[in-house]
Amino acid sequence: MKLIIDDDNCIGCGICASVCIRDNIIIVEGVALETGSNCFECGHCMAICKNNAINLKLFKNQEYRIIDHDFKDIPVEYVDLLRLYKQRRSIRWFKNKKIDKLTFDKLFEGAYYSPSAQNEQDVEFVVLDEKTDEFLDLVYDIIKVEEDQFFRIKEFGEYLKDKSTKKYNPLLWGGKQIILTFSSDKTSAVIANTRVELLAYSLGLGGFYSLFLLKADEIDHIRLMKFFPQINPEKHLYSSFIIGYPKIKFRRTIPHKKLMFRINKVLFS
Repeated sequence: MKLIIDDDNCIGCGICASVCIRDNIIIVEGVALETGSNCFECGHCMAICKNNAINLKLFKNQEYRIIDHDFKDIPVEYVDLLRLYKQRRSIRWFKNKKIDKLTFDKLFEGAYYSPSAQNEQDVEFVVLDEKTDEFLDLVYDIIKVEEDQFFRIKEFGEYLKDKSTKKYNPLLWGGKQIILTFSSDKTSAVIANTRVELLAYSLGLGGFYSLFLLKADEIDHIRLMKFFPQINPEKHLYSSFIIGYPKIKFRRTIPHKKLMFRINKVLFS
């Protein structure tokens, strides 16, 4: 059993049972009871209970994280959030200033509340700082097999041999810190990193995603993961975000290609 149900506070309204997708809650004689039906600790029952009568055993020592809110009051207006999306641009030129731990803690607070596939909550982050050069040497040694297909990889190799050949690192540009996101599920990792990214922009930071760093995992996952012995080797590197303080500011949006979307009319017939 994974729930703590307070019989004194429970009024048997049944709302908790109605939102449980695993049929783990039933109402018997006016009180909620757990059936043991494969609960995956999503917390819907806990979040919707009117009387705070249900808690998850898993989070017994995290009561300070429980915050009541008015579900009718959405804290961000549509126009404000859309404006942030419009202002967001990939940043590749950074100031010579590193992000401190306190700021990273603020960023990862967004990932803490990120959804995940099957509620696995197995996303892990690594912030590369002091070992960045060592990591990049490993990445190139793995991805160099594709340098004939991607000129950027070839440029990267030339840069590592002689840094005077390029003004900027062809993969990091002006970046000095990298957020690497690991998970057993790609979508979970990308969503979590996106939440970190948007919080970063709200704090005046910026960055860009690097697909070339991910190639190292695609080409030789086992070898790459040896660099991160603290991470479960069954997880994959699914997102890499170079982050820092922007050296430049953009003044306006630019048009994008027309967005294609379709609604299946059969659903509305």
